[in-house]
Amino acid sequence: MATCQNNEAHAALKNSLMTRVPPLLTDLYQFTMAYAYWRAGRHREPAVFELFFRDNPFGGGFSLFAGLHDCLMFLENFAFSDEDVGYLRSVLPANTDPDFFLYLKELDCSSVSVSAVPEGSVVFARVPLLEVSGPLAVVQLLETSLLCLVNYASLVCSNAARFRLAAGPRRRLMEMGLRRAQGPDGGLTASRYTYIGGFDLTSNALAGRLFGIPVAGTIAHSYVTSFSSLEEVWPQTLVPVGGDSSIDFISLVKGWVSSVCQLLGSKTNLIREGELAAFLSYAIAYPHNFLPVIDSYSVTCSGLLCFCAVALALCELKYQPLGVRLDSGDLCRQSLEVRRVFKECSKKFSVPQFESLVIVGSNSVSEQSLAELNKKDNEIDVVGVGTHLVTCTSQPSLGCVYKLIEVRNQPRMKMSEDPEKSTLPGRKSVYRLLDADGHPQMDLICLSEEAAPTAGVSLNCYPLVQDTGSVQSITPAQVTSLRLDVFSCGQITYPISSASESREHAQMSLQRLHPHHKRLQGAHNYTVALSERLNALISDIRRGNSKGSNFLLSN
Repeated sequence: MATCQNNEAHAALKNSLMTRVPPLLTDLYQFTMAYAYWRAGRHREPAVFELFFRDNPFGGGFSLFAGLHDCLMFLENFAFSDEDVGYLRSVLPANTDPDFFLYLKELDCSSVSVSAVPEGSVVFARVPLLEVSGPLAVVQLLETSLLCLVNYASLVCSNAARFRLAAGPRRRLMEMGLRRAQGPDGGLTASRYTYIGGFDLTSNALAGRLFGIPVAGTIAHSYVTSFSSLEEVWPQTLVPVGGDSSIDFISLVKGWVSSVCQLLGSKTNLIREGELAAFLSYAIAYPHNFLPVIDSYSVTCSGLLCFCAVALALCELKYQPLGVRLDSGDLCRQSLEVRRVFKECSKKFSVPQFESLVIVGSNSVSEQSLAELNKKDNEIDVVGVGTHLVTCTSQPSLGCVYKLIEVRNQPRMKMSEDPEKSTLPGRKSVYRLLDADGHPQMDLICLSEEAAPTAGVSLNCYPLVQDTGSVQSITPAQVTSLRLDVFSCGQITYPISSASESREHAQMSLQRLHPHHKRLQGAHNYTVALSERLNALISDIRRGNSKGSNFLLSN
C-alpha cells in the first residue's frame, strides 16, 4: 500500500511539474538563437553551459542548492507539443524556414548530459552548480527554464536555513506563506524547499500530498468571529474516549469556565460567548486536534480562559488537547503568561497533560524577530512563518546565471568591463577540500582533465576573491568531488531524492560547515579557488594566446 501511494504521489508530482514547466516556458530569444544556429548548420555542435550564482544571498556566508529534482524531471519530459510548435510558428518572424518547426517537433534531451551538486548541499558563490552539455541549440533552449527552477528554489531554501539557524535546534518551525507567495507555483515551490531548508511543517495541503511534508493547521480568526452565542454550537454532545454514550459537552465546559475563572481570579462576564462557542464547536468536531488561535479578542480576558475550560473538559473525557496559537501582540510576554496558567491548571486540577500543551507563535515573523525571540524569555514551542520566508523580503533574487563555457571542445569565456561578470572557461571538476575536523575549507575549481587533489598533499591555487595572480598553498585533510553525473541520454542517472531525503542531506551539510561561515551577521568569507592550470588558461585567453581566445565580449 505504501509503495502504491508513493508511486501515485510521484506521478502527481511529475504531472504537476509538466503542467507548470513545459519547454515553452522560456524567453523568445532562446528560439530566435536556436533558429540562427540551425540556419547556420551549427545546431548540433557540442556545447557546454554551466549554472552558478555570483554572490552568497542575504549577506551571508553560504547558500543551499535546490531545484535539482525539478530540473531533472523537466529534462526527462522535455518535448514540444503540436500546439507549442503551432504557437511558435505564429510568433517567430514570417521568413522563418518551415523546416525549423519540424526540427523543434522532434527535439528532446536524449543527447543532453548533466552533472550537478546534490540537492540540499551547502554551496558558495561562483561554484558551478550544474554543467549541461549537448547539442548547441538544445542546451541553449534549456537556459531560462533551468534558471527559473534553480533560482527561487535555492534562494527560499537558503532563507529557510537562516530562519532555522536563527530559531535554534529546539524550536519547531511551520511554513504558512501560501497566501502571501508570488502566485500558486511560488507557494508550492516555497513549501517544498523551505522544508528542505529546515522547516518542520507546512500549512500547504497540496505540498503535503506531492512532497510528503507534514501538514498542520486548525482554525483561523474568521472561524472564531463567525460565532456569537452558544446556541450556534451543534451538536452539543461528545462521546468520551472508550465510552458509548454522549455527554452534554456545553454543560461540562460551563462548569470548567467557573472553575478556571475562580482559580485565576478572572471575571466570567468578560469572556466572549462567541469565542467560547467557536472553541466548543471545533472541539466537538475534532477533539483530538484542538489547537485554537486565542487572540481574536483578548488573550487574558477571554481566549485563554475559553481554551482552558474546553481543554480541561476534553481531558476529563480522556482526550488530549494540543495547545494554542498566539498571532498578535507581544508573543514572548503572552507565551509566559499562557504557560503560567497552564501550570496552575495542571497543579490545581491534577491534569499533568496541561504541562505539555504546545504554544505556537505567528505574527509577521522575520529572521531578525526570530533571532530577537531567542534573546528573550518565552515559552513558544512552534513558530509559524509566512511573508518574510516565502517572499525572501531582504533579497528578492539569487541571481543565478547560465553561461557558455565550451563549443566544439574549445573553451569559451565571457569577458566584461565588470570583472565580476567574467566567466571561467572550459569544462571543470569541483572539489571540496576539508580540514582535519571535517569542516569545508575551500572549494577548488579545476579543468576536467586535471587529476583530483590528494588528501595530505600540498597544492597551489588562486582564490577568486583575491587579486589575479595571488597564489595560496593548502594541504587538505580530505577531498570530495562536489558534482555527480545526474542525467545522460535522456535518462535520470542519479536517484531522485524525496523532500525528506534532501532535507536530511541539507541539515547534515550545514552541520559540517564551520560556525563562522554560518553566522547570520558578519559571516566569514569562504574560499573558492582556481587550480594553477585553470588560472593559466584564463591568463592565456585574456592575452589572446589560447584557442579559447574567441571569447565573448560583453558588458
